[in-house]
Amino acid sequence: MIYREAGQFKTSYVTDAQIFPIAQDRIGIALMLLVAFVVIPRTATPYFFSAIMTPFLIYALATIGLNILTGYAGQLSLGTAAFMAVGAFASYNFMARIDGMPVLLAFILGGICAALVGIVFGLPSLRIRGFYLAASTLATQFFVVWCLTKVPWFTNNSASGVITAQQIEILGYRFDTPQSKYLLVLVIVTVMALMAKNLVRSTTGRAWMAIRDMDVAAEVIGFRIVHTKLTAFAISSFYCGVAGALYAYCYLGTVEPEAYNLDVSFRILFMVLIGGVGSILGSFLGAGFIVLIPIALSYLVHFTGLSNSVTSNLELMVFGALIIFFLIVEPHGLARLWQIGKEKLRLWPFPH
Repeated sequence: MIYREAGQFKTSYVTDAQIFPIAQDRIGIALMLLVAFVVIPRTATPYFFSAIMTPFLIYALATIGLNILTGYAGQLSLGTAAFMAVGAFASYNFMARIDGMPVLLAFILGGICAALVGIVFGLPSLRIRGFYLAASTLATQFFVVWCLTKVPWFTNNSASGVITAQQIEILGYRFDTPQSKYLLVLVIVTVMALMAKNLVRSTTGRAWMAIRDMDVAAEVIGFRIVHTKLTAFAISSFYCGVAGALYAYCYLGTVEPEAYNLDVSFRILFMVLIGGVGSILGSFLGAGFIVLIPIALSYLVHFTGLSNSVTSNLELMVFGALIIFFLIVEPHGLARLWQIGKEKLRLWPFPH
């Protein structure tokens, strides 16, 4: 009775193609957006903005990018942090070298540069797959970080390699507080998440899923393998590039190669596995889960009296245990658990 579609009829193609066809879903999304845009900005502390909500949203955007490539197109990648670094450094250089460059346009151009790099490093996917493709994308990580470290032009000839990000200013308004940066990130992530949701339901998204399920059969029935795989790499890298720019400008405040190391790539991969492979909602659930774990462990260490040196090792142990747990118990992650919960609500109070 709580989550029943009875009486909610689809009388046109427009209603049939809605992202959220059930009224309960639309109400739930509206309430979450209300909380995110109105309640949290009025009640949260600066620490909550800068340490929890902003990184959560940025990681969710990067996870959506990886999920497009791995979850929907079936192309395993371990170079997510490299594409984030390309987006961050490209955005910085566009703003540093072009007078009057709008920051939002710089973010978009940074994402486009990341997409071009993604296409180049996605070319091996035309010949290899699986573990070998993961190894080739892992090479992207080392190559990009090496270039950013060894070529002074990318860091504007900075001796330390650590650069302070430029001030974010849009239409004369400066985003220099944790609250304003959170709202900027929230608007960008909301728009791009809706775009990704529409994209995976389009012809392009169905082509990705056909390639993922069986690429030989998809090619036989007319799908263009080269175009489809490279499109997945380009769009995935674009999302990761924008996330990298937001990571530098709205979270770290600096642009540095070491912030985009291999650990970030694995962390985002864990978010995909725990949240749910091939799910936009799972990208948010996985990002929230991974962001909150270190905070929960720090409180646990504080109350139990354990030494601080235990925290980092305990975090890695918990991550590994969760990956094993989800791969065995629920391979489709938290998104599948949420889907099962909705299915039970549709039958409540009757037995399944």
